[in-house]
Amino acid sequence: MIQTRNLRFSYPGGLVLDFPDIDVMQGSVLLLSGPSGCGKSTWLALVAALMAPTGGELTVADQPLHALGHKAADAWRARTIGFLPQKLHLSDALTVQHNLLMAQWAAGQPDDGLRIAAVLQDVGVGALAARKPGQLSGGQAQRVALARAVLMQPRVLLADEPTASLDDQSAATAVNLLLQTATSHRATLVIATHDARVARFIPGVGDGQAGYQGLRLPLRAQQEFAAVM
Repeated sequence: MIQTRNLRFSYPGGLVLDFPDIDVMQGSVLLLSGPSGCGKSTWLALVAALMAPTGGELTVADQPLHALGHKAADAWRARTIGFLPQKLHLSDALTVQHNLLMAQWAAGQPDDGLRIAAVLQDVGVGALAARKPGQLSGGQAQRVALARAVLMQPRVLLADEPTASLDDQSAATAVNLLLQTATSHRATLVIATHDARVARFIPGVGDGQAGYQGLRLPLRAQQEFAAVM
């Protein structure tokens, strides 16, 4: 569950972002849309407890985030949030398996090769565990990053611009993979994008169907656009 009330974030220099109130039920899908610079990445960072709100209330997976300190936020994030960033941040020096082992280590969990093998298999790259990221196609690398994001069985899965630079078929495949993966892990899925195609790939967005919601953030003034970017 994600719930916001009067959520606000203030950047140094005076930029203030106010976000609409929303209630997202556990296990559902939220499409967070809007043009580049409208605050989507800021909203994701707040939900992931990477930044603290400067106003309002934010509750994610039953945890009021505005009440968490830095260390508590780090521990909460490791066990609750899976993040698929636009830049995948896979270590080129490590194999696919060791990239995921590093994620277990960062979360304070023991090495679990069987869990890693199962998750890689779930997203269709089970045969690539011994390769390094430089030996993967773009689609394969994205699947590895998705496997890393769901490795700790998060309650919330966040995807930032997952279809950027993809053609129509690849974009549809990426969104479908996110939907299937979130469903299999019973995670709430948030897809943040300015790509108008994404809504077409998610059944139910915009027509009131249970389990799907849309939240569109408005384009802000030019000086705000520059600051958010």
